[in-house]
Amino acid sequence: MANIAKKVVLKFTTSMLLCALMFTSACLCQSVPGIYMLGDSLVDVGNNNHLPLSLAKANFAHNGLDFPSGKATGRFSNGKNAADFLAEKVGLPTGPPYLSLLSKEQELGDAPITGVSFASGGAGIIRDTPNQSISLTQQVEHYSLVYEQLVQKLGSAGAQTHLAKSLFMIVIGSNDLFAYFKNNSDPSKKYTPQQYVDLIASNLIHLMKRLHGMGARKFVVTGLGMIGCCPRQRKDNATSGCNEEANYWSSKYNDGLKHLLENLKLESPDINYSYFDMYKAMSDLIQDPQKYGITEIKEACCGIGNLKADVPCIPVSNYCPNRNNHLFWDFYHPTEMVSNLNIDLMYNGPKQYTLPMTIEQLVEL
Repeated sequence: MANIAKKVVLKFTTSMLLCALMFTSACLCQSVPGIYMLGDSLVDVGNNNHLPLSLAKANFAHNGLDFPSGKATGRFSNGKNAADFLAEKVGLPTGPPYLSLLSKEQELGDAPITGVSFASGGAGIIRDTPNQSISLTQQVEHYSLVYEQLVQKLGSAGAQTHLAKSLFMIVIGSNDLFAYFKNNSDPSKKYTPQQYVDLIASNLIHLMKRLHGMGARKFVVTGLGMIGCCPRQRKDNATSGCNEEANYWSSKYNDGLKHLLENLKLESPDINYSYFDMYKAMSDLIQDPQKYGITEIKEACCGIGNLKADVPCIPVSNYCPNRNNHLFWDFYHPTEMVSNLNIDLMYNGPKQYTLPMTIEQLVEL
């Protein structure tokens, strides 16, 4: 009996050691060691909370209604946004807002090695609104400080290995076009629509090259959605139809960006990317909303007035009881459910939504 007991204990101990080794190996071989998020309010997880003068904030009710804490976090959503869902896909925590890591003296604290969010509500590629949001150019500057810290922590070679496997997601551009199509806007006086979309696309590529110079190798880039179909754009149409001019130039921007991304890959073969066709994804959802369990594609869930888009989602606004059957949470932003759907499509969805590969395929490279 004693010998049998010893064998059982030995077998159990060996099994536990093997499990421990496998678990350790899985941790050490994390396929995506970090996510560096850049963009606008679609992926802002709270940076604008730390801009004292900014009006572009979501740190109040009813935002965050369906977030795990039930409280507003600075996300422009009823719950989680695309940044959260991508992190969940690869088994990482959502990167903290960069500005939350700064001391009172504005010095960078200890940034987590698993990634940081630089995204800011209202941000643009060339649109610059000081004190209100953090432009993409400034976000890249902020990343440069995190990069320097990574080099100090891991050494130059270690940092490069870490960053080469990390994902750099960029979700931006809508605010640049919204700014252009405002009545009597400065950009519309300087550029034709074609010149403008070419300009913002080329500026995005320029900033990607800067990130490449600081270790970025795997990019996730989203095109623009049908921005003319958000409630804020629809409400000015007597039929509640989409702003077709805004949609047309969103599509033209996407065409130009896809071409520039192909050229970037030719210039820098060590860059790999997954481009998400947000326009097609949104178009398919609007054409067949029932397929996704959605019954309301025009009106926002939270707001006041026509299409709940005359006044944004603020504490005195009304909100819908079922957020899962709405395309839009407020007059610009999707519901948590739609953000989750988009990440599902990006990560391993049908081929028609991503070029030249899905995020899952990008991760495996």
